[in-house]
Order: sequence, then structure tokens, then C-alpha cells
Amino acid sequence: MRLREVRAADHRALIGFDRDSAARAGGYRHWATHRVAGDTGDDFHFAIETLHTRTLVGSIWIQADPAAGRFSYGIGIGPQYRRCGYAADALTVLLGVMFELRRYRKCEVSINGANFASLALHGELGFREEGRPRDTELRHGEIRYPVLMSLTADRFAEHRPVVVAARGPVRPSRGRHWRTPRRGRHWRAEHLTR
Repeated sequence: MRLREVRAADHRALIGFDRDSAARAGGYRHWATHRVAGDTGDDFHFAIETLHTRTLVGSIWIQADPAAGRFSYGIGIGPQYRRCGYAADALTVLLGVMFELRRYRKCEVSINGANFASLALHGELGFREEGRPRDTELRHGEIRYPVLMSLTADRFAEHRPVVVAARGPVRPSRGRHWRTPRRGRHWRAEHLTR
């Protein structure tokens, strides 16, 4: 996975991701694709793509306040690419760059309380819950509320080896969307003799 600038050709795919996620019950719209195209200061918008096939899988938008040493982001992964590890990889790279290279001290995010996958992912990355504001929203008969989470540079530095170790050794596997390697006709025999 790599982060790169969003190109004009990417907008159709990113808007398609939004359209697909809106139809899902409990889904969310990743608002990063609808932000202003021009980057200002430390505000960036990146596309997330796979290394081997250069497939666009999502986008991430960063908003930073250099004077306060804080930043926040919004990330959106296309429905067919979720649960493949792309968000975790993109966030680990982003947090490493922002904390280690750009010297920010804190990352703050707001997550929809019904988005359990995102809450779990941020918990695994070391984020801690700061609170649940009373700013609720009633949508389709369901109450939604934001969950504020944050991560400091120190916590990321001490938690980062755990994140890398938890993912296990680097495997040649490239997620479920990479075609499986063809095995020779004697694969089973070799496999059983080990």
C-alpha cells in the first residue's frame, strides 16, 4: 500500500465508493473526497493504492494545525476493499510521518459511534477514547453520536512495535484481491512431506 496525490482520474472511483457506502445500512460516507482540491499548508488529500496492481482502494484527508502541534484525518476505504488491512497500513504510515518526520505531538479523530470496525482499528493502533459529546444525530430512526479519540506521539512511539508485531511476519500474501499464485501439480505431495 502507498499514499500518493489524488489525480483527476481518481474522482470517479472515489465518488463511486461514496455511492456504494451510502446504500449500506450503518455505512458511512468518507467526506475526504468532497473537500477543496487545493492543499493549503499542512492540509493534504492522498489516494490509497496497492503497491503491486496500483489499484485505488480509498483516500485519506489530513487537516493539521502546526502551531498547536495537532492534526486530524478522515479515511475512507471502498466497500470491496474493507477488512483487507489497507486502512491499518495507511494509518500506520501516516502516523509515522506526522509524528516522526513532521514532529506533531497529538492526533485527534472523531468516529461515528456505530462504526465498530473503525473504533476497533483505532483501538489497535493505540488511540484512547477522549469522550462522547452529546452532539447526537437522529438518522433513519437511529441515534448516532461521535466518539472522540486521540493518540500522542509518545504513545505511538511505545505502541508502534506492538502494532508491527501483532501483524506478524511479512508474508507474500497481498490481501484477498491479489490473485492466488498458481501451484504446480505436485504441490500437495510437497506440502504433505514437510
